[in-house]
Amino acid sequence: MPIILFIVSLWVIHAFVIDFDDLFTSITTTYSPITILTVFFASESLLGLVPPEIFIAWADKTASPVFYLSMLAILSYSGGIISYFIGRAIAKMPSVYEYLELKMAKHVKMIRKWGGFLIVVGALLPIPFSMTSIAAGLIQYKFQDYLLFGLLRFVRFYLYAIVIFNVV
Repeated sequence: MPIILFIVSLWVIHAFVIDFDDLFTSITTTYSPITILTVFFASESLLGLVPPEIFIAWADKTASPVFYLSMLAILSYSGGIISYFIGRAIAKMPSVYEYLELKMAKHVKMIRKWGGFLIVVGALLPIPFSMTSIAAGLIQYKFQDYLLFGLLRFVRFYLYAIVIFNVV
């Protein structure tokens, strides 16, 4: 349902507010791919506030859409890993540690139990993957499992490219 709402929202914005083709053509001709990829990586590493779909659409306007789509997927996955370690670092702060391990112990235990599901949801749905990754780091979710579930980020990028933007 969230994906359908997102698609409908994009269509409404495209139809009544801004022509995405013109916007992405303008961005493609104005900024270098390195600049765009750097902005994307920073967004995916911090709070993920810029939707990746915008960058997927940008990839469609490049000379090598599959290459840039793959770069975006790799950078998103890598940015998630950085976010995971940001969460781990935050969890080491004495006040945060005390809050999580003493006052929220029951909740954290439940979140750890369902952490894989939360990572899958964050990797596939249009919610900031960075925030999901920070949360996984905060609860000290097993890193190997995080890496495994996070691979679904690649699936999301390619599915979005196929379904929404016909990049692949």
